[in-house]
Amino acid sequence: MPRADAPGAQASQPQEMQTQISCSRGFPQWLAMNNCSLAFTSYQSGQLFLVGVLGNGSLSLHQRNFVRAMGLIGDDQRLLLAGLAQIWRFENVLGPNERANEQFDRLYVPRRGQTVSDLDVHELGIDAAGRLLFVNTKYSCLATDSVVHSFKPVWRPPYISKLAPEDRCHLNGLAMENGVPRFVTSVSTTDIVDGWRNHRRDGGVIVDVQTDEIMAEGLSMPHSPRLHQGALWFLDSGNGYLTRLDRESRKRERVAFLPGFLRGLSFHAGHAAVGLSRPPRGRIFRAEPAG
Repeated sequence: MPRADAPGAQASQPQEMQTQISCSRGFPQWLAMNNCSLAFTSYQSGQLFLVGVLGNGSLSLHQRNFVRAMGLIGDDQRLLLAGLAQIWRFENVLGPNERANEQFDRLYVPRRGQTVSDLDVHELGIDAAGRLLFVNTKYSCLATDSVVHSFKPVWRPPYISKLAPEDRCHLNGLAMENGVPRFVTSVSTTDIVDGWRNHRRDGGVIVDVQTDEIMAEGLSMPHSPRLHQGALWFLDSGNGYLTRLDRESRKRERVAFLPGFLRGLSFHAGHAAVGLSRPPRGRIFRAEPAG
């Protein structure tokens, strides 16, 4: 065997993953003008990002590591974050006139970590009774947390015959309405182990949780259903479109094309904030001609 001090004998050390951050020149001004901040996750790098504006008008960016950070919801007082095996609750500990380090008006501190095991938890919701709901992607169902068990099932799609840790349809998105789960997105309607992987091109659906009815089909890896101004919005992620669905006529409108894989959608002051990531391997996004 070569000596440890011989040239080339030491194994190359893995490079530490670095996150490179850049923003458009007018982005801090846009945040200030619209009086908003952003929170988002990156599950591949395992990070939670909080983005806002400092008193001097410069961009503030705070990031923390959480393995496989994914689903995220929140308000002025609370954030809920789904990680690899836990769902974390963060509480703002500042009063109305308090500041952290003399400049931050919110200070979110972790107060609870509910262990749910590796369920590939995607989106989260809070119902009218204050109960936590989450998309249990591995078991193809909506679920809530349990004191004793990993989770308690709440609903499963009509095309899923049984609960099994097999990610049969890749259930992923959740839209709440008046404190109840209303719509979910699913990459396919398959009922076999990892069956969705062969239907990513056009097998996606949106399902009405209250009626089990399929509201839209033929989608490419849909994500992030949201109810906004009476319409159902969602991301036709595999095609790169922010899409609006009329709930009565079921007519779809492709509102905007975004050249990337879309996940994460929020609305504020007439704007839609959409998360984009690098397209899946071999996928090139191009806008289709109208008509």
